[in-house]
Amino acid sequence: MAWHDVTRPLTGGVVVFPGDHVPSMVQEDRGKYLLSCLHLSTHSGTHIDAPSHYIRGGAPVDAIPPGTLIGRCRVIEIGGKETEIGAGALVPSLEGVERLLVKTWFSREQGFREDYPGLSWEAAEAVAEAGIGCVGIDSPSIEPYAGDGRVHMRLLSQGIAVIELLDLSCVRGGEYWMVALPLRLEGLDGSPCRVLLQDTGSW
Repeated sequence: MAWHDVTRPLTGGVVVFPGDHVPSMVQEDRGKYLLSCLHLSTHSGTHIDAPSHYIRGGAPVDAIPPGTLIGRCRVIEIGGKETEIGAGALVPSLEGVERLLVKTWFSREQGFREDYPGLSWEAAEAVAEAGIGCVGIDSPSIEPYAGDGRVHMRLLSQGIAVIELLDLSCVRGGEYWMVALPLRLEGLDGSPCRVLLQDTGSW
């Protein structure tokens, strides 16, 4: 079976959104065994935003139904260097889609840039109206750096799971089977996650 790991390695050098915690890892040699201590945020590396990230009283990450994060998925490629992805770039690819991943030029970036691409409010509205249950992107946030939170609010208020900071450089646009597994962090607003895609030809 052909599987693609579209998760960014979680290291101290991973792309970090300004104001978030920089991950740190300390490994101790206890003689007979190794033991590591991690310091990171719920939004470190490739991660899932739960509704409670922006919606007071919204569902936490441990309440996201597994079926939302596992199943058929469409990857679409966005050309150009625009910081805002409009609805017109998405709408032709949304019909019949349950899970959508957006591949941009940012997949190969190794540092934070304020000009990273994100969805416009109209694009978020199109995703929500299409009935999509999960949307992901390879940039640090689903909305542009200058965003005011409306994109997050629109998606998360509808219970749409949001995956950010993917590495989609190893896949092309097309149909896949997706498995995205966050940690079962009780009551929290998000979690680092492992995201795998399987070629449809492997079914």
